[in-house]
Order: sequence, then C-alpha cells, then structure tokens
Amino acid sequence: MELNRRTVIAGAAAAGIAATTLGGTAHASGGSTPVKKLFGTLADGTKVHLWSLANGGTRLKVLSYGGIVQSLEIPDRHGRYRNVSLGFDTIEEYVAGSPYFGALIGRYGNRIGKGRFTLDGTAHQIDVNDGENTLHGGARGFDKRVWDVEPFTKGSDVGLYLHYTSVDGEMGYPGTLKVKVTYTLTRQGDWRIDYEATTDKATVVNLTSHVYWNLAGEASGSVYDHELEIAASRYTPVDSGLIPTGELAKVAGTPFDFRRAKTVGEDIRVAHQQLLYGQGFDHNWVLDKGVTAKPVPVATLRDPSSGRTLRIATTEPGLQFYSGNFLEGTLVGSGGTVYRQGDALCLETQHFPDSPNKPSFPSTVLRPGQTYRTTTVHSFGR
Repeated sequence: MELNRRTVIAGAAAAGIAATTLGGTAHASGGSTPVKKLFGTLADGTKVHLWSLANGGTRLKVLSYGGIVQSLEIPDRHGRYRNVSLGFDTIEEYVAGSPYFGALIGRYGNRIGKGRFTLDGTAHQIDVNDGENTLHGGARGFDKRVWDVEPFTKGSDVGLYLHYTSVDGEMGYPGTLKVKVTYTLTRQGDWRIDYEATTDKATVVNLTSHVYWNLAGEASGSVYDHELEIAASRYTPVDSGLIPTGELAKVAGTPFDFRRAKTVGEDIRVAHQQLLYGQGFDHNWVLDKGVTAKPVPVATLRDPSSGRTLRIATTEPGLQFYSGNFLEGTLVGSGGTVYRQGDALCLETQHFPDSPNKPSFPSTVLRPGQTYRTTTVHSFGR
C-alpha cells in the first residue's frame, strides 16, 4: 500500500532526517531558504556554485554551471532518502565529458539534421556535434554555460531563478536570446520548471531538462524493471542518424506502445529497426494532448522495489524517452559506481526534434515581441 507524503515526511523526521532545511533558514511553510556554496572553479577562473534547497520532502541541488541538477533526493515507501538522478561530485568531471547529466538544454533541445535550417528565406548553419547533426544546441550549448542564479521564497514555495543571455550568432543561431528558467520546489514537493525567452531577431528555440532518472537510487543498477506509461498514440520514427523522417507513426502493435504501463525492458530487445537505430529507446513521443496553455499529465514512471513514483505534466507537445543506451561503462558517478547501459533514463519534455526542417511539426520559431513560455512539473510519490 502506498503511503501518503505527510506520513513519509513524518517518518523521515522521526528517523532524524532533516527533510527540508539543508542548512538553510526553515520557514513555517516547511520550505527553507536556498543555500549557496562553492562547487569548483573552471579553467578560466569562473567560480561554479552549488545551490541546495528543499521543500515538501524533496531535496534538490543545482549547479550554476549548466543549470545542472547535481542531485535530487526523495524518500521511498519507508521514508528512506536516496538521490534519484545521475551526476558527478566535481566540476572537472562535468566539464570533461558529461552526457548532459541533469543539464538545462538549449538553444535547441534534441537534434537538428545536418545542423542546417532556413528561416524567413535565410539559411543558417549551426554547430555540428553529433556526427553530421546538431545535438542539444551544439558543442557549447546552454548545458556548458554558467548561469546567473538568484534564490527566492514565494509563499510556501522556494526556488531559483536562472538567467542566461545567448548572444547573436552563438553556436550559429540568429538573434540575442534572453533566457530565464525558474526552478520551484512547492510545499507538496513538486519540482516545477518554467522556461521563458525573448529574442531581438527571429530564431528557433526548444528548451528542456536532461535529468537521468533512476527511482531506485543513483548507482543502483538497471532501470529496465521501472514501469513507464506515456499518454501518446504516435511517435516520430527516425533515420540512422536519429533524425525524424517526418512521419507520425502509430505506437499500436509496436514496442513504442506505452499507453498502458509496462516495464522499460519488456520490449527493448525486440527486433525492430527503430530500436536498432537508437540502440534502445531514443525517440520523441507525440503526446495526445498537443500544446496546452497549462501543464497536463503525460507520463508516469514507477520503481516497484522502492515504491517511488515520478509523474510528469507539461505544456509541451512531445516527450523524448531515452533509455540510457549510450552509457558505456566509462563514467564513474557520484555514488562511486560505473554507469552502464540502462542505468538511468531520460524523459525530456519538448517540441519535436528537427522541427525547423519539418514544416508539418509544431513550430519552434520565436520572433521579436513574442515570449517563449513552457512549463513542466515533476511530482513525486511512493
């Protein structure tokens, strides 16, 4: 039987676990003032800070470098806390070769074919960093930039404002893009992300978060026994370079049908050309709800062993489910364990990959005078 959040938090407190303060000033609402400390220094002398915040039984640590979620801790059905995201202990490890662990992604999340697109009759060549394609903005996307971070408390919520200005021509993208991302921990323990951006020239934008989830706990092994449900009747098939073909294919009768919960590993080894291209799941699901003004529930992930559950609601029309296929046993994480294929998965809310080259896909164009706004909410249970 699942325990409600109040019972779990009370049990954690009884066990001597400081569920909300993390060294900050506790508020009557249950949240705490975010705490800042030095995490490391980049080669050019830029300091990188770690921000710790907690509320409603959720503990979050965020780096100013890349807006990275360095850890996210939630309790299991017995009130025992574990970090459920993959990451590193040092800034040097993130800089040396992180596969986007926990990072903010931009200017364009996912792939753009051959790093090219045409906008208002002008051809643009952006940075190519994934074979002949562009992945997650380019070699120095938003995940490798130092963000300005400002803490806040608002009623019973606590959080961080993250700001970054991407200058005209950065990684080849047109327009100076001013970005604000808000991380909020609510009194219910939800982690909400609000993305905003404005530009002075027409450009393309697709922002997302790249947390690698393992609800059994970081360094606990494979997530193939996690149960996943996605409210999507179609997905976007890809070519051998993982660029969408433009088709919106039905999931019915394929390994991509997660309309009813099933384990991640149930069909991952089925002989299917799309799974061969991605070495597992690395595809965009076309959410049945489409683009919405307010976040709508679209996916649920559950770990039977711990009882931990992640529910995702978003305003976005797509969800990239990536099953950790390219974790190749070369990285040692914060738990001191080598990360291997399938040790975590990503659920990236987004517009579709390669939308600038697919007129039939929902548009990712942002023009002067407009404000890009999207929201994704992560709710945790057990």
